[in-house]
Amino acid sequence: MTGNHDRDDLDTWLQDRIEPLSPPPGTFEAIKRRARRRKVRRLAVSAGVAAVVVAAAVTVPQVVKLQVEPAQPEAGARPVSSAVSTTTGPGRVEASSNVPVPLPAGNPVPRNFQPASITAVSATTMFVIGQAGTPGHCATQYCTSVARTRDAGGTWTGLPAPLTGAPDGATGVGQIRFLDGINGWAFGPELWATHDGGENWTRISTQGRRVIDVETVGARAFAIEADCTGTGQDYAAKCTDFTLYSTSATADGWKPVGISTTNLTSQGASGSAALVLTGTKGYLLGPDGTLYSGPVTAASSWRAAGQIPCAAGTAQQDAVPAGAQLGAITSASLILACTRQGIYQSADGGTTWQRTASAPAALTPSAITATSATATSIAASPGATAILATTAGIAVLPAGSTSWQAATLTGTGPQGGFSFVGMTTSTQGIALPADASDGTVWFTTDGGLSWAPSQVQSSS
Repeated sequence: MTGNHDRDDLDTWLQDRIEPLSPPPGTFEAIKRRARRRKVRRLAVSAGVAAVVVAAAVTVPQVVKLQVEPAQPEAGARPVSSAVSTTTGPGRVEASSNVPVPLPAGNPVPRNFQPASITAVSATTMFVIGQAGTPGHCATQYCTSVARTRDAGGTWTGLPAPLTGAPDGATGVGQIRFLDGINGWAFGPELWATHDGGENWTRISTQGRRVIDVETVGARAFAIEADCTGTGQDYAAKCTDFTLYSTSATADGWKPVGISTTNLTSQGASGSAALVLTGTKGYLLGPDGTLYSGPVTAASSWRAAGQIPCAAGTAQQDAVPAGAQLGAITSASLILACTRQGIYQSADGGTTWQRTASAPAALTPSAITATSATATSIAASPGATAILATTAGIAVLPAGSTSWQAATLTGTGPQGGFSFVGMTTSTQGIALPADASDGTVWFTTDGGLSWAPSQVQSSS
């Protein structure tokens, strides 16, 4: 029968020496590189590296994130500012079963990228989030994109992004925060987390509430959630109740932080809230102008510290108070820009305030136009009492002076001014145009006196 003959041929073939096919060139080197990257990520997470974080939103004005006294800042940084995770909080993690595997890190920045928010973990490493600006030509149905620079805006590369859209009522994200280049969050109004440098993102359930601010310091992250009914980009409008949450930076165990004497309600009226963290103490500006403070090392209760000298105002598009921009110089030294009244400082953690300068002329309605610019964020550096971002540009108040001067901008500056300014070192700072379609991040290297843009795009 033919079967025996076939088996004989097969036996002969099996006894012959078989030469395995060689892998494609570079295979073993690629495996080694991946192993090294995994090892570095594990070491970074276990070490809990802490760094300065300066962050801002561009689609709407943002309070300055001026953080101080970090536990372990990266070299060159000045103390200023998909797997399902487990959690100890009630239903705080939301798994998405249809999330595809993200593209590997190091991709080109999408064309016409429009940065909406920036976060800096050192003087050189920064992340931005925004929209690709080319609807219908995005990698997924969403155009949300993330880019990173490791040389202070010299070059940019693309990273995976949360699979969601731009802020639209109760959905989407428009802001980004990273603690150490490994642990990061995208939010406003949804909340997404990454614990591997942005290669994978997990959506965190907020049970219908909107996340209007996230800040990080040391080994923890803090967030403000609110009940809001705003629509479109005004996702943070018409917010009436606010809750402060906190979690360990390497996990997603969000739990409420107790606030004594109040539940942070605006009594049914539309309100706003803002969060500023320092190396040892955090500050929460409530909708009624009350300033609360508490430790940042754990989710301990916070207490009322004082009252700011101006009305916090209604929320701008990202919930930042329209009437007051709050920043921190040290753990007890605060700076406040009251939109019309001027600049105030507190040396006792917000208990008392002293007016140190009037508001810049651009913020005061003129007799000719009867209109004025809007203050959007405030920062401080050793060489300046204050650096103020406005819809008319950037104003600088030199240390010891009561007279503002306009910062020098390369060219004519962006249309509509700036929505954010923050300092990463004593001399270096970053600012974002109010118009995200400008596609740039602006840098200063002289303490805020002059600024030049960096186009967020891949090098050709």
